[in-house]
Amino acid sequence: MSRSGGSSWFLLILPLIFSTICGATDTINTDEIIRDGETLVSPGGKFELGFFSPGNSSNRYVGMWFKNITEMTVVWVANRESPLTDTSGVLTVTPPGILVILNATNGTVWSSNTSIAVKNPVAQLLGSGNLVIRDEKEKDPDNFLWQSFDYPTDTFLPGMSLGWNFVTGRENYLSSWKSNDNPATGEFSFHLDPTGYPQLLIKRGSAVQNRFGPWNGIRFPGPPNPRDDPTYKLSFEMDDKKVYFKSDIIDVSFVSRYTMNLSGVSQRWTWVDRTRGWVIYFSIPSDICDNYKLCGAYGSCNVGGSPSCECLDHRFVPKEPEGWVRADWSNGCVRRANLSCQDDVFLKYSGIKLPDARNSWHNNTMTLDECRLECLKNCSCMAYTQLDTRRESGCLIWYEELVDIRSMSADGLVMYVRMASSEAEVKNAAESKGKKREILIASLVSVVGIVVLVLLSLYVCYIWKRKRNDLKTRKDQGTSFDVDHEKHSDLPFFDLSVILKATDQFSSSNKLGEGGFGPVYKGMLKGGQEIAVKRLSKESSQGLDELKNEFIFIAKLQHRNLVKLLGCCIQGDESMLVYEYMPNKSLDVFLFDQTKSMLLDWQKRFNIINGIARGLLYLHEDSRLRIIHRDLKASNILLDSEMNPKISDFGLARSFGGNETEAQTRRVVGTYGYMSPEYAVDGLFSVKSDVFSFGVLVLEIVSGKKNRGFTHSEHGLNLLGHAWQLEKEGRSLEVADPTLDIDFQTAEVLRSIQVGLLCVQQNPEDRPNMSSVVFMLRNEAESGEIPQARQPGFFTQRDVITRQNSNSMKANSTNEITITMPEPR
Repeated sequence: MSRSGGSSWFLLILPLIFSTICGATDTINTDEIIRDGETLVSPGGKFELGFFSPGNSSNRYVGMWFKNITEMTVVWVANRESPLTDTSGVLTVTPPGILVILNATNGTVWSSNTSIAVKNPVAQLLGSGNLVIRDEKEKDPDNFLWQSFDYPTDTFLPGMSLGWNFVTGRENYLSSWKSNDNPATGEFSFHLDPTGYPQLLIKRGSAVQNRFGPWNGIRFPGPPNPRDDPTYKLSFEMDDKKVYFKSDIIDVSFVSRYTMNLSGVSQRWTWVDRTRGWVIYFSIPSDICDNYKLCGAYGSCNVGGSPSCECLDHRFVPKEPEGWVRADWSNGCVRRANLSCQDDVFLKYSGIKLPDARNSWHNNTMTLDECRLECLKNCSCMAYTQLDTRRESGCLIWYEELVDIRSMSADGLVMYVRMASSEAEVKNAAESKGKKREILIASLVSVVGIVVLVLLSLYVCYIWKRKRNDLKTRKDQGTSFDVDHEKHSDLPFFDLSVILKATDQFSSSNKLGEGGFGPVYKGMLKGGQEIAVKRLSKESSQGLDELKNEFIFIAKLQHRNLVKLLGCCIQGDESMLVYEYMPNKSLDVFLFDQTKSMLLDWQKRFNIINGIARGLLYLHEDSRLRIIHRDLKASNILLDSEMNPKISDFGLARSFGGNETEAQTRRVVGTYGYMSPEYAVDGLFSVKSDVFSFGVLVLEIVSGKKNRGFTHSEHGLNLLGHAWQLEKEGRSLEVADPTLDIDFQTAEVLRSIQVGLLCVQQNPEDRPNMSSVVFMLRNEAESGEIPQARQPGFFTQRDVITRQNSNSMKANSTNEITITMPEPR
């Protein structure tokens, strides 16, 4: 009997022992409960669900939070309107398949109200943070009876959908907490409003506070909305049964959330690490122009303007001028010329956030011309635009007044507004005047034709002779591009008018940056292709040589890891090169920014390292010329939309011919922190100079730190010396950026560090060539087979005390500069 009793007791506690050994579970069935103090943990350990008390409250709620984040961050609350007053509550699944929270008297505090009954219901916390109820025997893993993603609280997680199910009448939307101590529904909410054409709205009660523009096929443009975000895939679904907006994360290791806070501010957050915690990626509203309908009808808000509100243009005037004097723009503007309906025209307005689309009509298949005709035949139609900018199709039409417009240079779109025909008469009058002038000129020519022809002939001869002399002078001075372009006639020659239109007359809003040669502008050609225009500054004598040098070299180079030259423009005093546009700008923008660097996981960084290596190998060994770049650095590595690297800026490049492998110069050009010792000190450059720069880049990419200005609390070494010392001590992995999850790529990280150290060795002869570098990076063998690196060049040891005392001077934040050092004679 005693033996039997002991066996029964052991069987009773066996599940408890098993649970303790194997860790927390993600699933409960009808025979199990979750008590206060117990939790469910999602697969992978990202989310945890259990009982909690918010803020300083003693009430208990069932909620979900990020498990491995030190700062308690709740993302969902079940019984937000019905708290428990003690710790006696339990969470369980009832036999029909309903998830319930019970109090001490077994009273139901909250339930999922699932309408379909199944035989084997279970509740499971998924890795996405979705709490679901499903049939345990169901073969389809996505066939849920109920899911928490359909009932969000104040947080939008990747994989969730916002919007409407028109069949059930259920809306998924976010709503703020009432206070930090009370997760009940607060004043503010975030909706996908399906009225008219769907758009995202932030409301306070029923009143709209802020608005995103209507979906344009790519995103909801409007308030600052990160473009070309490589971490998210946005999608939009709409038909007769539903309309949903969804945001799926591409890298599941990336921890992010979107929230609606107590004050009505919606924010996208990214978790960095234990030290920096949560970082705000963007917020809405971000400025005064995000306030809904601030400038009234036909008013446009410009955050940089003074005042912030103005009428769309001179064709509109304030409806109540006295109010505008008081900075009360709520009554907006009116047309200065009344519409007549029959003779109206449509004028184009660009670079704006599209108006509130709740009083609009749309068609997904119409062309833009069909859209115009549809709008023209309806006197209530005030404006139209193309619905889907990605496919260049569809029609969106506005009725009644146009409200909530703002000026937007980056994400701005195009709209065609109905105007009185008289507003186009200025243009017609100018055309008529031009025709009269032509008639007059023709008459004069017929009367004094011989005199005009003689004068014209003399003028043409004069101009021809002057151009010939100017060309000879410019050629003698080495400042002409024309001859060079003839040698590369396979490249398109862009007309200046095309460049001016593409860059909006070199608008400051399109300026991407500036180098020694001059500024670089973003532009868009007529067909929609985005370009980058490198414009020679008239004040830069050095820039002309660099621009000409870059044209000569890159016109002959074609490789997937080199930036592509599309053509050039040489007209009048203008000399420009036209390149493909790189939407993610340069590597340094991501690598050395605490927030953006998190977008570069190890796989992306390793891909960038390999891409740069392949590009250099092509320059050194596989191109028609042996090219030495001489200014390889993070800011000269551009990133395309898929984060693939492309080497750019060949203004300082030099070519070698025949068996030439090394040269010397009196003009040392390059950037501190990337130049090899023999080049910086003696002016000697070779392919091994680029190899040194590449090694510096590799160590910067792995560590996320700049070589120049690198500091460490334990010594005064630069990044190269720090990495070498750790390598000698067998601690190389400590070089890696601490934000990287490298558990499964340790071999690649170690191999990259070793290759980087081989490339930065003091003696150029010890450094590998790029073919060896590419082989070592691709080689899957153990990293120990790579030779041990010797002491790196510029192995500096600075005085730690001096350096620490100079922290107040921000010594470690010095910008990179390109230098020219004449050699002593």
